[in-house]
Amino acid sequence: MEPGKDERKRLRGASREALAQDEEKDGRKNRRTGEIGMGLTGFGVFFLFFGMILFFDKALLAIGNVLFVAGLSFVIGLERTFRFFFQKHKMKATGFFLGGVLIVLIGWPLIGMILEIYGFFLLFRGFFPVVVGFIRRVPVLGYLLNLPGISSLVDKVGESNNMV
Repeated sequence: MEPGKDERKRLRGASREALAQDEEKDGRKNRRTGEIGMGLTGFGVFFLFFGMILFFDKALLAIGNVLFVAGLSFVIGLERTFRFFFQKHKMKATGFFLGGVLIVLIGWPLIGMILEIYGFFLLFRGFFPVVVGFIRRVPVLGYLLNLPGISSLVDKVGESNNMV
């Protein structure tokens, strides 16, 4: 038996409502994973900074590395994370960054952090002009970045021509 015209309209309306509810759930889910990712990334940066302050404590650096990479994956998604790190022109930078993470996890924190920082700058150098432009608009930080000695250095960092 085929449903009548009124029945088809009702079913279409119900499917639209169900679709809207599913999209709303997906939006909440994506927002939650983004918030979790920002928290993980923040804690990762905190542990990395604290590990360096405490004379390259390998346990704190290892925790910071794991949290940072996991948080990045939550923020932009697993597939985009793999696409970002494993682009052909970023393989050298990825090798240094992930190699540094591995060396820190093995137990040589100073060498690992040097490699990791170099890889980080190679990977994220396309974002530096955006970050510098944003920080220059923040009241206190903008003033500090415009000081004579710091301004020329920040201008060089902000002029990066390499796109992400």
